[in-house]
Amino acid sequence: MMKLLMLKRGLRLLTTTGNVNSSSPLTHRRCFSSLWTSSFSTSSSPLNAAGVSSDSASAAAAAADFNEDFFLGDELARLASKPKTDQNLLQPGVVVYDGVCHLSHNCVKWVIKADRDRKIKFCCLQSKAAEPYMSVSGVDRDDVLRRFLFVEGPGLYHQGSTAALRVLAHLPLPYSALSTLMIIPTPLRDAVYDHVAKKRYNWFGKGDDCLVLWDQYLLYRFIDREELLERSRSVL
Repeated sequence: MMKLLMLKRGLRLLTTTGNVNSSSPLTHRRCFSSLWTSSFSTSSSPLNAAGVSSDSASAAAAAADFNEDFFLGDELARLASKPKTDQNLLQPGVVVYDGVCHLSHNCVKWVIKADRDRKIKFCCLQSKAAEPYMSVSGVDRDDVLRRFLFVEGPGLYHQGSTAALRVLAHLPLPYSALSTLMIIPTPLRDAVYDHVAKKRYNWFGKGDDCLVLWDQYLLYRFIDREELLERSRSVL
């Protein structure tokens, strides 16, 4: 038992002084396992009824417990070192919309003007910054082209007419009062929304790139402004 305690202390010292490569869990397991087995294999202890020395049996049990603890420690270290999920990095209150659509762009300009408290932020669908928002919401680019996306907060993702009404709910009065239109059945609201969305390019037109590039005074409300500014240097 005294040897066991001394060996444990030695193992802790090896770990803290860096004599064992801490970046490799496999190295930990092989190194310490071999130390355990080699330390006790040469001991001369009386045999039990099964022909196995008591010290060897204790060493084997201790080695098994040690390896199990080390496997658990490796797993906990791996989980702790995992990067944060996309959801932890996302900002709340973000509208992801079709940046080349004139109708969508005019709606964004209207919301920015009405949103005196600056609760709502924006991101063009055509920007790479939109990808994590779509990913965490379980939608793709085609989905957002059909119905814009509003990431209200963790686990709160809306599209289409519901997204529009939820955005209005965050605006000051009298605009927030329009969110009471939520009482209209969703299928009916979405039917009207989808009809306008399908005709929007024919009725209002579209640009070759995100239209906010020509209204850069609005970029302070865009989470992808750095990406858009970089793009503007080659577009404008």
